[in-house]
Amino acid sequence: MLIGYGRTSTTDQQAGLDAQRRDLKAAGCNKVFVEQVSAIKERPQLQAALDFAREGDMLVVTKLDRLARSARHLSELVDALESKGVALRILEGHNPMLIYRTLYKNESKTTVAIH
Repeated sequence: MLIGYGRTSTTDQQAGLDAQRRDLKAAGCNKVFVEQVSAIKERPQLQAALDFAREGDMLVVTKLDRLARSARHLSELVDALESKGVALRILEGHNPMLIYRTLYKNESKTTVAIH
């Protein structure tokens, strides 16, 4: 299942949230979680999306900055998704990315594929 997540920082950005929702639906997301909250605050809809995701699902966001606060936060999210067998796809502009991690014995390698 494709699960979408969209976020804007303020309620003044309704058009941006509507655009994210539209793009996530166009990408084929069956379920979309959205919220209007700063990235530094608690994000209950992000947590709900992570809780909802099951093995074989894919979390989809329109842009990386809508999901992660930092590279460290992204790594933590990818770890959490990977532990559940969930992939991450980022629809950044005209170059959507699929982020996945491949394990080689005791070494972890993160790969970004641009489609």
